[in-house]
Amino acid sequence: MVIERAPLEDELGDVLEKAMRLTGGDESALAAQAGLEVARIRDALDYRHDFSGEEASRLAAALGLNEVGLAALAGGCYPLPEIAGLPFCLYPLRMPHGVGVVNAYLVADCAQSRGLLFDAGADFTQLRRVWPKNLRRLDAVFITHAETEHAGGLAEVQAAFGPAPVYAPVGARLTDVDVIALGEGECVQFGDIEVRAISTPGHAAAHNCYGVTVPRVPSASPLLVSGDLLFAGSVGGGYFSASLLRAGLRRLFTELPDHTVVAPGHGPLTTIKHERAFNPFTV
Repeated sequence: MVIERAPLEDELGDVLEKAMRLTGGDESALAAQAGLEVARIRDALDYRHDFSGEEASRLAAALGLNEVGLAALAGGCYPLPEIAGLPFCLYPLRMPHGVGVVNAYLVADCAQSRGLLFDAGADFTQLRRVWPKNLRRLDAVFITHAETEHAGGLAEVQAAFGPAPVYAPVGARLTDVDVIALGEGECVQFGDIEVRAISTPGHAAAHNCYGVTVPRVPSASPLLVSGDLLFAGSVGGGYFSASLLRAGLRRLFTELPDHTVVAPGHGPLTTIKHERAFNPFTV
C-alpha cells in the first residue's frame, strides 16, 4: 500500500470558526462563555493563538467540543494513527489547491494495472503529476460531491483513462459528463472490490461518502472515502446544513468499525477509532 503523509486540513482557528458556525455563535459569545478576551478569539481565527491547556479546555466546553482533541490542536501536536490492514492498494493523490491541498484516491488490486478513482481534483494537470505510472485504466470514478476542487478534472480523466462509468450522489450536478446516481446503501462491485454509497448531506446538499471493502476478506480493514464530511482533526463546513452534517458524523461513528481507514477530501489518512478518540467534533 502506498501511504503519503499530508498536513492537517485545519488549524485551531479553522476548528473554532467551524464550531461557531455549527452552534450559531460568534466571537463575542464564545469569549463570554469561555471567559476570554474577544481579541484573543479573533487572533486565534487569524492563526495567532497562545491558549494554555486550561483555556483550551474552557473553549472546548463552551463549544461542546472534545477537550483532548482541541488541546492537541492548540498545542500543535494532534496525533495521527498508523494505517494498516487494507486488502487492496490505496494511492492518495495530493494536489495543491489555493492555500491548501485537495485529495483524490485510487484503489486497486495491487497486481492489476487498473483501478477505481475517488474524486478527480480541481485540475487534470495536477492530477496527472501525481498519478501512479502502473495504473493505466479506470474501471469507474466515484465523486463525493460536485465542488470544482473535487470534480474539476473529471472530463479530462475520462478522456485519458476511460471510458469508465462515473458515479455521483443523487442530485449532484456535474457538467460535460454523464453520471450514474448512486443513492443511500446502493452497491457496485468491480472484481473483488465493493463500493457502497453512504448518503451524507450537510457540507453540500448532494454528498456521498463511500465504503470500500473486499467482501471475501471480512477481517480486513474497510476504507471510508469521506469527502468533505470528516477530516483528521476536524470536519467539513456545514454550508448546506449544520444539523445534517452533525447527523452524518454521528452516523459514521456509530455504524463503522474502529479499524475503518478514513480517506478524507483534505488532509492525512486517519481511522474511525482515532477520530472517535481525538477529533474535536466527537464528544
